[in-house]
Amino acid sequence: MALFNWDDEFSVSVMTMDNHHKKIFDIINQMHEAMKSGAGEEAVAKIINELLTYTDFHFKEEEKLMEQCNFPGIAAQKSSHTAFIKKLTEFKESADQGRAIFVVSKVSKLGVDWLKDHILTMDKQYTESMNTAGIS
Repeated sequence: MALFNWDDEFSVSVMTMDNHHKKIFDIINQMHEAMKSGAGEEAVAKIINELLTYTDFHFKEEEKLMEQCNFPGIAAQKSSHTAFIKKLTEFKESADQGRAIFVVSKVSKLGVDWLKDHILTMDKQYTESMNTAGIS
């Protein structure tokens, strides 16, 4: 059973960003499943690294689109993104030091809770700006 199931409530009406968000939740679900199935530290650490790498890529792409449409909330977005990447990096470092099994529940909770809140309260604010600029 997945930790998180995508719902249209999380759509920001920008297909690329929706697909990115779905991918991030898929990686979190993979990590959760790996933990439940008893995968080893190395496998879990690899998934945590994938989550960090993909999330960083997503944030950069999202910020590029915000710049394209002159989204006024970009500074707050960047600040929020930086804080999240910092926290994920800390978890990755713990995983790399052999503590992946101990941090996976924290990563899962942070990932799902933070992303849900971020999408619903911050990302949805750029929908109109992006759609008006022809980004959909």
